[in-house]
This record gives sequence, C-alpha cells and structure tokens, in this order.
Amino acid sequence: MDVLQSVLVWIGEHWWVVFPALGVAGMVGRRWEMGARRRHQRRLEVLHAKAELKAAQAAARGKAVPAASLPAFTAPTATVGAADAPARETQATQLERLFATHDAVTARWLEYELDVAKIIAFPAMSDGRQPLTAAFLRAKRVADGLRPASAKAKLTKEQLTEYRNAVADFEVAFDVAERDARRIRDSGFSEVERKRLDTARQRLTVALDEAATPAERQLAYRRVREELDGLISISDEAIEVLENKVMLELGPTTATAGADAAAAPPAQAPASPPPALSPEPEPERLPASRPSTTPPTAAQWPVPSRGNGDAPGRVIHPKPQR
Repeated sequence: MDVLQSVLVWIGEHWWVVFPALGVAGMVGRRWEMGARRRHQRRLEVLHAKAELKAAQAAARGKAVPAASLPAFTAPTATVGAADAPARETQATQLERLFATHDAVTARWLEYELDVAKIIAFPAMSDGRQPLTAAFLRAKRVADGLRPASAKAKLTKEQLTEYRNAVADFEVAFDVAERDARRIRDSGFSEVERKRLDTARQRLTVALDEAATPAERQLAYRRVREELDGLISISDEAIEVLENKVMLELGPTTATAGADAAAAPPAQAPASPPPALSPEPEPERLPASRPSTTPPTAAQWPVPSRGNGDAPGRVIHPKPQR
C-alpha cells in the first residue's frame, strides 16, 4: 500500500508527464505500423519472385503458366484455354515467341556490355569471374547454340523443348546476375580502386558534356581509359561506342575538319598567262631609301676607345691641354 500510495502521489505531483508519454507512445505505434508495412511489402516481393521463378520453371518444362517475365501468348488460339494452348500453337509461333524472349534478354545484356557508364556503375556484369555472371554467360552460350536459323526451321519435339528450356535458363540466369550486380556494385574493389572508378565516372561525364571544350573532352576521354586500364575489362565494341559518342559531342565541324582537309584535292597551279601582245615599258624604279644629307650627330662625351688594345668598353678621358 505504501508503494502504491507513493506512486499515486508522484503521479499527482507530475501529472504533466502524461502528455510526453502519449507522444512517445504514438511515435512507437507509428514506427511499429511502418515496420509492419515494410515487412508486408517484402513478403509480397518474395512471393512475387517465387511466382516468377515457378512460372519460368513451368515454361521450361513446356507448361503454359503465365508469368510477368515471359511474353504472353499472342496467337488467337491461345485464348481458348491455357491447358491446350501449346498444343494448338504452331511450331513457327512458338519459335517466334522464343526468339522474342531470346532477343530481349540479349538486348538487356548488351546495355551492360556497350555502355561504359553502366560498366563502371555495375562492374560485376562484365566480370566473368563472378559466379552468377559466369552462369549467365554459360546459359547464353547454350541458348545461342540451340537457336534455330529461323522460325521456319523444322525441329523435332525434343529439339523445341530443349531450346525452350535453354531460353528459360538464359532469362532466369540474367535476372539473377543483374540483381546481384546491382546489389554489390563496386564493393568487391579496394578503396584505391573505388577512387579510380569514381574518377573515371567523373571524367566520363566531362567527356560527354556538350558545354566542355573539345580539348577538355579529349583529355577526359584519355583519363577514362587510363583509370580503367587494368581495373575493368572493356570490350573493343564498347570503346568504339564511347569514341563515337565523344566525337558526336565534339560536333561535325571539329570532328571532320582534319578529315576534310586531308581529303581535299591539292590545288592546281594556275595556267601560264598568254603572252602579252605589246610589251609595256617598265616604269623607272626609285631607290628604296635616299641617303641622308644631314651630318651624323656627334657622339656624346665620353666615348669608349675602340682604336687601341685596351679592354672593350673602357672609357678614356682626354688629358687637359697646357
């Protein structure tokens, strides 16, 4: 009873503490609600990723399971039913659909291979030493090797199924490698190497900046090549794309001035003039400069002696006459 009475007395004396306590309780409740929403969002993302993976695996087995990562059926017979849609599709339609998926994934991969800015931002996508990137490259090689020459090619059921599985593996492997590369970014490099990447990223911005002078852009381009040398492997195609961008930013006048000057034909010497009908007398030429009639100004005294063997520049004063 004494403890309870003491607590009641303290509350009666410090009743104003209730308002801050209510504020703290409201803040804690809001934080808990936000955390619950985030957990729910993550749970939905995990469920969505699992559904995509199941859809890709089902497509690889030849089952018609709709998935966001796979192109939808576009043939008129596909709307009849999902169970008998693959059977009612012709082989050419299936190949065209697989070609579209194959080309779409290849185009997404080329963005990381030909864009130097993306190579710097996500170096793992161009590093074959990364396990997920290596798995994607192997899946790409298999899919490219099994791809028919055209949609009109005649394949057996086993060959079509094998190519479909290869395309599904190719797409899933790229998605996994891309997500991992965006997650790790440049964490696999040392502090010095990350500074070099930052410098290359800044110099690349200058090289593609229209407001910079041509000399600044050329110098920035050389700095990008120097910083990335030995750090990231860049293909020759990516270098060519970057050089074309830099030359485009320099403008057609600056970029082609030297080429136009080199390609211009040499100027031909003018033809010899025809002989004059009547030679004209050559006018009398005046001398370039007339001799001056003004006597030379007397040299100021004292004058250095030049006729004897004394040291040059020695001043000799005359002796007074007696």
